[in-house]
Amino acid sequence: MSVTSLRRAARETVSGLPREFWWLWTSTLVNRLGAFVATFMALYLTLDRGYSASYAGLVASLHGLGGVVSSLGGGVMADRLGRRPTLLVAQASTAVFVALLGFVHDPVSIAGVAFLVGMASNASRPAVQAMMADIVRPEDRVRAFSLNYWAINLGFAVSSMAAGFIAEFSYLAGFLIEAAMTMACAVVVFLKLPESRPRGDEQGGKAGADASVGLVTVLRDRRFMSVVGLSFLVALVFQQGSVGLPVAMGRAGFTPADYGLAIAVNGILIVALQIPVTRLIEHRDPKRLLVVSSLLAGYGFGLTAFAGSVGVFALTVCVWTLGEMINAPTQTGLVVRLSPVHGRGRYQGVYTLSWSLAALVAPLMSGAVIDDLGAEWLWGMCAVVGTVAAVGYGALMRRLPKEEPVALTGDAGGSGTGTGERASEVSAA
Repeated sequence: MSVTSLRRAARETVSGLPREFWWLWTSTLVNRLGAFVATFMALYLTLDRGYSASYAGLVASLHGLGGVVSSLGGGVMADRLGRRPTLLVAQASTAVFVALLGFVHDPVSIAGVAFLVGMASNASRPAVQAMMADIVRPEDRVRAFSLNYWAINLGFAVSSMAAGFIAEFSYLAGFLIEAAMTMACAVVVFLKLPESRPRGDEQGGKAGADASVGLVTVLRDRRFMSVVGLSFLVALVFQQGSVGLPVAMGRAGFTPADYGLAIAVNGILIVALQIPVTRLIEHRDPKRLLVVSSLLAGYGFGLTAFAGSVGVFALTVCVWTLGEMINAPTQTGLVVRLSPVHGRGRYQGVYTLSWSLAALVAPLMSGAVIDDLGAEWLWGMCAVVGTVAAVGYGALMRRLPKEEPVALTGDAGGSGTGTGERASEVSAA
């Protein structure tokens, strides 16, 4: 492909998206660029503070439990209070709790603050996804979600490399830098992002019904909850890249550096290929994409059973990473299509819950399977779970509902962009 073709492809990938999306994208990138604590938390607790590995695992679990709680709470807040207030509260709270985590030394205090950090940081996710669905036209949403996912991985790749250098200098500096960058995200939201929650008074009876959406309504939506269940299965598989794979490689005699080389392929591929992959999948049938991505995930990890060198492990990472790049934006777009406009926050919150629960269950599941049956059984189970998810998506995706244009709320005072421009972006769909 020529340089001219590459430039044209890049221009087409980023063109046509509203200004508010790019401010939200910028906030996401800055947030992930400063995500140091998650990378070095275990080292900080075991090496710097002298706590046991078991205690470090407990703190990680409490952090994940906080995310489970806030998945639902953040979704409710996004619908009731609005996307913008939820983001401001979540990001400001995260900044305060992360900074506090650097100063507490008592084990009970560390565990409690870690729980609060997990709860605050995860509360913003349903609001971000709901706001993105509000401000981006339906035909552009897969592209928008892909760009956001790319920003997350680019930021994480940079922060992961920087975390090691910062930790060598000062763990406290890492906590304070992350707190400062998270607060910077809150400032971006305050200054540049207006409220995007759809108005209920201009949508007639349909919007009135949507406005009364509660968590019980979401949980009774059988089709959507089936998608959430399938998302949980896929998430269980993808989690093995960070929980099952390092344990299995260690048991097979490989070093942490070997694992680092193999898993680095995941981040490199996403940063390098997410945008080109998005161009390939943007207007394709989401049913086929989700079926293919589930199979790539399941059998990508399944092939790990036959890996005997770092190079082969890296090849298996390539397979399931391709599935990840296809699944992430397609699945998020599907959640939007199945969500009533005034229940997007709650629906995104329940969807986020599936990943939070998988993050809790996957370590326990993989550890038990590897200890009792062996790593080969874990990889075989991944292939089975991926196949089940693929069959499930194929059955559920036969008739997708059409998306409807909506009017948006007025400017919340944080941006000079009027509501007419945002409403036209959506109603043009």
